[in-house]
Amino acid sequence: MIEHYSFGRIIVNGKEYTRDLIIYPEKIHPNWWRKEGHKLHIEDIKEVLEYRPEILIVGTGYSGLMKVPKEVKEKIEEIGIKLIVQKTKEACETYNQLHKEHKTVAALHLTC
Repeated sequence: MIEHYSFGRIIVNGKEYTRDLIIYPEKIHPNWWRKEGHKLHIEDIKEVLEYRPEILIVGTGYSGLMKVPKEVKEKIEEIGIKLIVQKTKEACETYNQLHKEHKTVAALHLTC
């Protein structure tokens, strides 16, 4: 459960994080780093794709500056994963609504 999000800061299950992260149902991958900070590449989420969630929520940052290119979106959907791309505040709210009923992963950019 995401309890709080603000620019550069998130609290998940009572623990604070100040770097980008990926939230899985049973674990958190802290300090998530991407090939390009503001552009998602398929290799940035290789572990997520191997995990095969029903839903992948990508939080694109406080202002939405991280981009998810069309080819990345197509690859995710081709695998059969529903993709939701939102600014991180909205992505956190969506995650909280969906994670109890669906195998959901959230990949969240906390700044920008």
